[in-house]
Amino acid sequence: MTTATQHPHIVRTDEILQGVPIITGTRTPVRAIAELWKFGLAPEEIVVRFPHVTLGQVFDALSYYQEHRDVIDADIQRNRLSDDQIHPRLR
Repeated sequence: MTTATQHPHIVRTDEILQGVPIITGTRTPVRAIAELWKFGLAPEEIVVRFPHVTLGQVFDALSYYQEHRDVIDADIQRNRLSDDQIHPRLR
């Protein structure tokens, strides 16, 4: 089941990533956009990393993130790899 949000480019679909907010028509979660932005990438740079996403979708994802920061940050934490899952040369 797909649930619309108040953001035109963001939906929740039970069958995709267990219902976390994603960009409409993709499997790209809002958390992926938010993490890159938090790492310092500009929206224009995020589009380069995700060429299937438009600049408007990135801005809408960031707007959604700002309105649901606690929920998205918790999603980021749940999906974070533990240190022992990361190759030593990448730590």
